[in-house]
Amino acid sequence: MTDAILQIENLTKQYPGFLLDHISFSIPKGSIMGLIGENGAGKSTTIKAALGLIKKEDGRATFWGQELSLNKNLKEDIGIVFDGINFYETLTPAKVGSISKAAYKQWNSRLYLDYLQRFQLPSDKEIKDFSKGMKTKLCIAAALSHDPKLLILDEATSGLDPVIRDDILDVFLEFVQDENHSILMSSHISSDLEKIADYITFIHQGKVLFCKPKDELRYRYGIIRCKTDVFHTIDPSEILAFRKDDYQWNVLIADKEKARRNYKNAVIDDASIDDILLLYVKGEQQK
Repeated sequence: MTDAILQIENLTKQYPGFLLDHISFSIPKGSIMGLIGENGAGKSTTIKAALGLIKKEDGRATFWGQELSLNKNLKEDIGIVFDGINFYETLTPAKVGSISKAAYKQWNSRLYLDYLQRFQLPSDKEIKDFSKGMKTKLCIAAALSHDPKLLILDEATSGLDPVIRDDILDVFLEFVQDENHSILMSSHISSDLEKIADYITFIHQGKVLFCKPKDELRYRYGIIRCKTDVFHTIDPSEILAFRKDDYQWNVLIADKEKARRNYKNAVIDDASIDDILLLYVKGEQQK
């Protein structure tokens, strides 16, 4: 990928029983990168290590060529939303705005008020009385109101109802319409990423399994569903992952049109991001 706004190179973090193992990927400007993987795969660790919130053993993350963990001035250009409220719950949105105005040189009070109105957030109500969805929308409003170039979201839409999630995804799509803006979005809700992501990075057991354009996954990947006799005729070099259930084999392949030409006795289905994740996590790979 060229013209990357964020470059992550060889990020490594060791915990007892877990290794984040030389994670590398990059995000082009004007795009949304979805970060997927099962719980405990290393998504949040990757984000925290990139931001310098935890000490890493190796690697670096650079924003427009400047290392994130070494340059505190970059906070102006990066908005961050984690799963959970970022502010004291005795504050009101109005007080959050006042504090943020003092913290960020680029703070846009007008834009912040516009987001509060759009998200139907009362400015004088204490955060502790907000629902989870309202708290998330407040964090997103604050993150977007200091004119960041990069928005980093760690499971920010988890636990929200579909209507609220859809509204928030529309805001993210609007944000990247300015092609100097980008988003790194960690989520276990694959339908969100299928709607808005341009690229998908899949982390499994602390390693990057792939980083690919979403459209390649959606339009090229497929699943061969077949009996044992057909399974043994499949070229092993075409198999990304496979799993046997009670009645058939499910085989993940990277070129479904080729498979449809070659294996006419098998059913070839489209593969969703969930299908791909499940077969990689619960299936087997060729030795």
